Amino acid sequence: MIFIFLNLKRVFLFLTPFLILSGCANISDVAFNHTPVPEKNTSLTSVTEEADYQLQAIEPEMCLDEELVALSKTGIWNEKPSPVSKQPPEDVVYDFPLWHNKQVEMYLNLFQTKQRKQFARWLARSTAYRAMMEKELATAGLPLDLVYLSMIESGFNQLAYSRSKAVGLWQFMKGTGKQYHLKIDRYVDERRDAVKSTKAAAAYLSDLYKEFGNWHLAVAAYNGGPGKIRNGLKRHKVDNFWDLASRRYLRIETKRYVPKLIAALLIAKTPEKYGFYNINYQTPLQYDTLTVGPGMNLNAIAMISNSNTKVIKQLNRELRQNRTPPNVTSYDVKIPESTAVTAQKNLSRLHSIVSTGYKTYKIRKGDTLTKICSKFGVNKTTILKVNNLHSNNLSYGSNLRVPYSTITYQLLPEGSKGAMAAYRDSLILHRIKPGDTVSKIARLYRVPPAMIVEWNGLKNAHSIRAGQQLALYIDKRSQADRRVAKNTNHSISAPHHLVLTADKIKVLGGKSNEPFQWYNVRSGDSLWTISRKFRATTADIKKWNNLKSNLIHPGSKLRLKKV
Repeated sequence: MIFIFLNLKRVFLFLTPFLILSGCANISDVAFNHTPVPEKNTSLTSVTEEADYQLQAIEPEMCLDEELVALSKTGIWNEKPSPVSKQPPEDVVYDFPLWHNKQVEMYLNLFQTKQRKQFARWLARSTAYRAMMEKELATAGLPLDLVYLSMIESGFNQLAYSRSKAVGLWQFMKGTGKQYHLKIDRYVDERRDAVKSTKAAAAYLSDLYKEFGNWHLAVAAYNGGPGKIRNGLKRHKVDNFWDLASRRYLRIETKRYVPKLIAALLIAKTPEKYGFYNINYQTPLQYDTLTVGPGMNLNAIAMISNSNTKVIKQLNRELRQNRTPPNVTSYDVKIPESTAVTAQKNLSRLHSIVSTGYKTYKIRKGDTLTKICSKFGVNKTTILKVNNLHSNNLSYGSNLRVPYSTITYQLLPEGSKGAMAAYRDSLILHRIKPGDTVSKIARLYRVPPAMIVEWNGLKNAHSIRAGQQLALYIDKRSQADRRVAKNTNHSISAPHHLVLTADKIKVLGGKSNEPFQWYNVRSGDSLWTISRKFRATTADIKKWNNLKSNLIHPGSKLRLKKV
């Protein structure tokens, strides 16, 4: 006996058609969560920030078994098809070659009966993407009816995930997706980006048509692979899809593909003719774009665009985690239509604070405090303190409170300048000592290194120096749970001067009773030109702003004495 060990979620996906007694027509969107497994030693913080990489069982595939039974009743594929003779309404135009045979007739019947509810869902979703898809197909010089290839591939579902690991509206395998310039990594999967995947599909279909010169063969190759079609035509000495389908060569999944597409587009373009009325069509996909920095949390993007995280996730299906990719310099995120101006304005007001959340962990047999601390990336002192424990002895079956860092976002008051009293209670100033690194400081205060970089406007995690002060914004209620070393040179005090740049904050040392103003550094500015404008010396400007060099950057703000 051969034992095949499958992931439980995949078993569920495979067996769902057999478990639902009422048939495919009653299947709603079946989904399961597929959250990436954290790397070894990943902190609890990074795990909780992971968004659900929610993949959905592909509806067309879930009805495969039902289709195969119906197809088997049509007999062998030896009937020559004929062009569709029925004249469409005057306002309906077909640009994909339509042929009719018993397999096409079978699908027309299936979509109107057993799979009626499912097909109605596909029709409802179609209007969300059709205009965009037709535009991309037209740009590529392809038949607009190829829109309905996405219908039979995914049911117009951006999260569709097949048994063969194909993903998205156009069901790209990873290799083919990358071949057509779709980015696929741990942070982004552009197979789930509606526009980018459609451009890739148009390019792929163009290449297939150039090779085969026939749309039936091209779409069959889209499903079964160009090599399979190429070799089949040569082996059986045929020149069209229907003759090739009559041989015992193609898989039934590929043979059914062309008649299924023809039936789908016939109904989709004249739904009332086939009894589909009162479809609740979705609104077309519309959005604005906003350029933001790397690793920006979707909750923050929702806040600045006056939206909610669910909507932002729906607009940015390609993002596999709850943030923009951290490995890019900038990212164009999609936000609700007509919110770009507001979001851009709010971007400079956005501020983040790290606080502490808690989860409950039930102690199991064999658990030790060391194991639990290693699992969640928390030190023993913190666990003992949070749970009011006085020894390392654990009681099986009891619960432990496990702290983890969370990041919350706030919009600063409009026109905020200088010190911000709203953050006085949450600000910690850390004076960097020789040997300190951003990672070391992050571990000390239990905050993500990326937040230290963001708060202080650092170029990267390596651009710090001994003697420099760093601003850390940590919720006061959480500070008691953070193990900050005592009797060290770390300085913890109230803020003096805070300078706001784009969406980052810098801490400036020194105090002064002189009347000062703020100056936005522009492109082409230097300390010398600014010193001449404000009748000061470059040494004064460096002193007022705690600068160690003459290097300044456009977009930053300088504290200058009023003229």
